[in-house]
Amino acid sequence: MIVTTPAEFRAAYSPERFPASAPATARAAFLVAPHGFALAQESSADNRYMQMAQTTDATRALAEHAELAAALRSSVPIVVFPGDASTPDAVFPNNVFASAPGRLIVGAMRHAVRRREAVRADIRAFFRDLLQCEIVDLSTQSLVAELTGALVIDRARGIGFCGLSERCDMAGARAMHEAFGLKLTFCFELARGEYHSNVVLAQLASRAVIIAPDGFADAAVVAAIADVYAPRVLYLDAAQKAAYAGNAIALSPDTLWASARAAASLRPQQRAALADWGFALRSVNLSEIEKAGGSLRCCVGEIF
Repeated sequence: MIVTTPAEFRAAYSPERFPASAPATARAAFLVAPHGFALAQESSADNRYMQMAQTTDATRALAEHAELAAALRSSVPIVVFPGDASTPDAVFPNNVFASAPGRLIVGAMRHAVRRREAVRADIRAFFRDLLQCEIVDLSTQSLVAELTGALVIDRARGIGFCGLSERCDMAGARAMHEAFGLKLTFCFELARGEYHSNVVLAQLASRAVIIAPDGFADAAVVAAIADVYAPRVLYLDAAQKAAYAGNAIALSPDTLWASARAAASLRPQQRAALADWGFALRSVNLSEIEKAGGSLRCCVGEIF
């Protein structure tokens, strides 16, 4: 079922109809190293988080990424694929490749610089030949669907929260709903200037959410999503959103990962709330990688 208004979502959702019965977190994850790290001019057209006036240091980006991979291994097994200077955004693979049990989903990217990522054979072969996954390829369809950048998924309940923007249209939302095998997808407009849902919304192991209200076009959407997880709702202000506090991920039921910048933006009471909800907050410095307009969650492709 796909719904497009808060009223439709409230009518469709109930805890009884959508129990948290499937695994809530990934069994492994994959990253793509930032070889030849640079800022993609094309992507900056609709990603205001990119720091285009800044110079970049490819060596520093590689060091940050290696530290990230090493740290995340404490939560799940990690596979790191090599990057390519011709695809500078590939350090954020979750927008192009994502998984559901038995499936690899390949996204339909808005920009040509990212569409080049979708055709790489090694990631496809890893899932197809080693993990025996079916490949659901959206990249050849006439739609825009930037996977878990646009679509934040409550895996245990089978519910998707899909933000519509230049990076995801309704045709893309419908295709992702089917590809991920979701039971319910709530589609809504992001605020003007926002490009991906996973910058303004993080779903934490199917029992809590982090949400930046000013990232949504309609405040009623925020309230409808929050009601699913209340009282475990952590609201971000604009400065915290800009620091990527919404671009966090629970890779295990008891650990929340965010960048050092994001973690530093959280207030003591917010940190205490996360601890009360059973999440240990861990962070990694990604200051160089964040110049490219994404943060820790964007670097992580989940394997279910």
